[in-house]
Amino acid sequence: MVMNTSTEEKILTGLFLCSDQSNEILTALKPDWNDKCNLPLAEKLLIINSSPKESLPTLLIRSVFPWKDELSEGIGHEEFCQSFFIQPDLFLRLRPGKEKIVIQKLKESGIDFKMIQDACVALLNASKIDEILELDKEAVIQDQNSQRTGAFVSAALALYRNDKPAVWDCCAGSGGKSIMAFDIDPNIKLTVSDTRESILANLKKRFASAGIKNYESFIVDLTNKSAIRNLKSEIIIADVPCSGSGTWSRTPEQLYFFEEEGIEKYSALQKKIVSNVIPQLKPAGSFVYITCSVFKKENEEVVTFIKENFHLKLKQMEVLKGYDKKADSMFVALFEKEL
Repeated sequence: MVMNTSTEEKILTGLFLCSDQSNEILTALKPDWNDKCNLPLAEKLLIINSSPKESLPTLLIRSVFPWKDELSEGIGHEEFCQSFFIQPDLFLRLRPGKEKIVIQKLKESGIDFKMIQDACVALLNASKIDEILELDKEAVIQDQNSQRTGAFVSAALALYRNDKPAVWDCCAGSGGKSIMAFDIDPNIKLTVSDTRESILANLKKRFASAGIKNYESFIVDLTNKSAIRNLKSEIIIADVPCSGSGTWSRTPEQLYFFEEEGIEKYSALQKKIVSNVIPQLKPAGSFVYITCSVFKKENEEVVTFIKENFHLKLKQMEVLKGYDKKADSMFVALFEKEL
């Protein structure tokens, strides 16, 4: 592959590999490549490959994602590597009761979309849906596999459907998982927290648009056990800080600058966070552990750590592969605390 050539040549190579139709830049600077933009990735790599004897997997392993041995079980290395050359889709989760109006607005706008499931819609990443929809009120921007973690939250909530369970979204971020939990069961007693005041301010704006009024929020550093107040909960959702490696096709700069020691760093951080929040789980309560990572040290190894150090029973865990869906790859595990 042309890795020892000029910066301009590298940029053109990247544009060629990631384009599925002709464009003005390649027309002007690489017309022979421009005519081949619609070819499969494997054939494009053969065109630019300076070492024809090497196979496609070898090329991808060497130049895209070198941490094959760190991948979670079931992640296909070659397929995952290829996903970095494909622009992911934009996904919407249609809120309960808003499905028909959202579909109608999308059709009237002429925007191409695809129904994935009853409440999940896929669109081209550049779609200007904020000009058409009332975001968070009618639909939430949420990756397909992030939506699939809702099945684990739903399984936990099903145990308390009539009891207004206390749900703590301890690493709430901008609130996507919390809005999803509310949509599954509007009767929950919701508490959200994060380390960043600015992101909780964004969460509050989203909650206002989503019609969520009865909740508690606070800023906390979950690595500091003494800073966590008594907050006994039936359900804890921990979408923990992670490498974000399952989302790198959206943010390739993260892939480019990532260093392997970061895997251990995040794994240690995750173990510290779960160690501090799990004691807040009530007996027979449910703990939902989520990452957007493909690294086993952030996923399966943290599950093993939880099983070995706490009285929690693993009910289900799953690697949610996104590279074959133009979506993010994620990991989710559901635990139940023993009586």
